[in-house]
Amino acid sequence: MEILKKIALVLVIIGALNWLLVGAFEMDLVATIFGDATNIIARIVYIIIGVCGLISIAYLIDHHD
Repeated sequence: MEILKKIALVLVIIGALNWLLVGAFEMDLVATIFGDATNIIARIVYIIIGVCGLISIAYLIDHHD
């Protein structure tokens, strides 16, 4: 399970960097790589990153001090 949490965290970081590019340069890297944001592959990538965000929330709750 630790490996899944680490993979999820890496994908959340990649998603955050994508949002940085969107905000700073109006460039959506996921859409650039996988096609328009309405493309099914791009949508799957967005969904995977979103699910990883939910997994990371659970990880944060599990590791409170």
